[in-house]
Amino acid sequence: MPDSIKAQEQKHLDDVVVKIKDAQVEAKRRIKVAETDESGIRNNFQNDLRIKTDSYTGMMETAISVRQQQQLLAERQNSWQHATSQLETLTRLEKTPYFARIDFHEKGEPKTETIYIGLASFSDQPDHFLVYDWRAPISSVYYDGGIGEVTYQTPDGDQVVNVKLKRQFQIEDSKIKTVFDTEEAVGDQMLLDALSGQSDTKMKSIVTTIQKEQNQIIRDTKSDLLFVQGSAGSGKTAAVLQRVAYLLYRYRGHLTAGQVILFSPNQLFNDYIDQVLPELGEHNMVQMTYYQFMGRRVPNMQVETLTERFSQDMSPAQKRTNELVSSLAFFKAVTTYANHLNKEDMIFRNIPFRGKTFISAEQIAEIYYGFNENYSLSNRLQGTKERLIKHLNRRISSEMKTKWVEQAVQDLSQEQINDMYAGEAREDESEDKQFKFLARKIVVNEFQSVRKAIMRSRFLSINSQFVHFMRAIPQIINLEKHGISREDWQAEIDETVEHLRDRHVRLADISTYLYLYDLMTGKKGERDMRYVFIDEIQDYTPFQLAYLKYSFPKARFTLLGDLNQAIFTKENSRTLLEELSTMFDKDKTRVIQLTKSYRSTKQITDFTKHILTNGEAVDSFARDGDLPTISVQPSAEKTLEKLEKQLAFNDQEGETTAIIGKTLEDCRALSELMQARGLKATLIQSENQRLAAGTIIVPSYLAKGLEFDAVIVWEASKTNYHDDDERQLMYTICSRAMHQLSILATNELSPLFDQVPESDYTVIK
Repeated sequence: MPDSIKAQEQKHLDDVVVKIKDAQVEAKRRIKVAETDESGIRNNFQNDLRIKTDSYTGMMETAISVRQQQQLLAERQNSWQHATSQLETLTRLEKTPYFARIDFHEKGEPKTETIYIGLASFSDQPDHFLVYDWRAPISSVYYDGGIGEVTYQTPDGDQVVNVKLKRQFQIEDSKIKTVFDTEEAVGDQMLLDALSGQSDTKMKSIVTTIQKEQNQIIRDTKSDLLFVQGSAGSGKTAAVLQRVAYLLYRYRGHLTAGQVILFSPNQLFNDYIDQVLPELGEHNMVQMTYYQFMGRRVPNMQVETLTERFSQDMSPAQKRTNELVSSLAFFKAVTTYANHLNKEDMIFRNIPFRGKTFISAEQIAEIYYGFNENYSLSNRLQGTKERLIKHLNRRISSEMKTKWVEQAVQDLSQEQINDMYAGEAREDESEDKQFKFLARKIVVNEFQSVRKAIMRSRFLSINSQFVHFMRAIPQIINLEKHGISREDWQAEIDETVEHLRDRHVRLADISTYLYLYDLMTGKKGERDMRYVFIDEIQDYTPFQLAYLKYSFPKARFTLLGDLNQAIFTKENSRTLLEELSTMFDKDKTRVIQLTKSYRSTKQITDFTKHILTNGEAVDSFARDGDLPTISVQPSAEKTLEKLEKQLAFNDQEGETTAIIGKTLEDCRALSELMQARGLKATLIQSENQRLAAGTIIVPSYLAKGLEFDAVIVWEASKTNYHDDDERQLMYTICSRAMHQLSILATNELSPLFDQVPESDYTVIK
């Protein structure tokens, strides 16, 4: 790139930065004006307001005056908010106003147009844009095509332009470091520079290096289901976070961050990505794990944790029943069972009052099944509540005559009596009238607990109903077809009953439990949610996905994952796409495959893909590095020595290291050994911890979605990793590494590496 071009571009950049600084001064002035105005309004309001309550007209004048002041304050607040938000954007733009330029000619226009693309729009006067937001329709041209004719979508339909120039910049502190002209969407050099940096405890925005296939994900507005299958490190999560930012920009005024929810694999991952959207000037969407989504609905029960789920050791029979419980067929079985409850078998509980049965389960059943058979479960329940409240109200008079009420009235102090009357006139009241008044107050107050029990459907018994449903399964599903005997199913029921008795519920059961409850009570899901994003989709079961679709009936879904990394559902994840196709309209379903891995060096990507046997396609990006190393030592002591040497080497290279153990127990044991040797490392024991800088020790199932400069696979020995169905787990662990991958084992290496060609790694003695 000639220096003259760089100098010209720097002059243009300097001009833009001057105008950004002018805009900052203006934004600060507007903030100050808004603050001064707000302060003045508040002072005047306190000094001038005279509350007039002597007449209806006076009260109306006072109300209007208060309302006017509130509106003035709201206007100043909005003005302050807008100016503050603008100042934040301008501060971000000042150092790096843009990262790309495109020159294009539009048919029918007299001359070629030049635009610059950055993190946000900036104009020095109305409709004169010096920088275009990367999410603007025209910016799509930069990401989607090369030089020549490019079609891009606008709200008014497709537009065609002839692209003459594509230029990319690396700008730091308002100075151009490098300029690239490219015929590609994003040139390899720019991507290489972005990828060769070191990892951090926070994910960064990828706006400057979005690839063509990632841009398709970001800008899709037509699909009800967008399914992204992406290999490890293909940028699928980053692309989806930019998609959220794009949707919030595209539907500004019609969509808020609170109407977008992201389900992530664990809380550590939530913490890792929580800066991406704020970096782009957007609020974070709602973020939670599936475990949190379920747990908040059952606060009095302990839902199985990720650690418990991972360390579960199931027999072949338990695996078969677990597969059934997780299937779409089981979801349909719950629906079938709920339809049956419309006719019979709903289990009710007595409603107690003062230690006795107030309304019996039999009376409730009589009311519930007394309605027309066309009633839905929710209408039937609502009708039952209304009848029970009427019954409760009718009981007030008879309850007032009982002995306990008479005693309660006699025990009232004068202060309590005054409180009960609370300003009501009681002159010339007879003793009888006074008694009736107080007795009614006491009964109505005591009946509050019964009223609450009715309104909250406490006369239903979800635990008993859930167990009854489990017992009814052999009548709904042919268990033999699933390789499950009656004895196996009975063992499943017994285990479920035992768990419920201990107020504990497995993650596999909680979806069934809550779906049944929702059908029984007529809960229709959260209808305000517009977009649902689910990351690491391969670890969800078809039942869970069907339940999420039921829970967010008005939302569009974006699902992303890597079927090569199914560490919980394992090979069952293969049927996921087939199952999904039955839940969504085929015409509004789009599948995008990302095969290129950008996270790791070519050497690491080539090594990790050989661990898989029937894996999805993985292509490596041309970024060179060292070959992965394998070291097998004769004793645990020697393996620990190798770990110490590798950590010293990584520190020298300035790389942060994650030592990934299989289980939490493995990680705890290693942490103690390292402490004894004076080696520093942060042990991540829970998903609620934050990622720390420096060396960390983390169990495999908590490393999902994360990336590190260097990864050391701890004890990748045959005794630790021997089952063939652990291939996906090992692939997940190894594919976390960006620059350096080291595999340590004692005595004998895991057979999971048998298929890796010897030329793809270095053996360290």
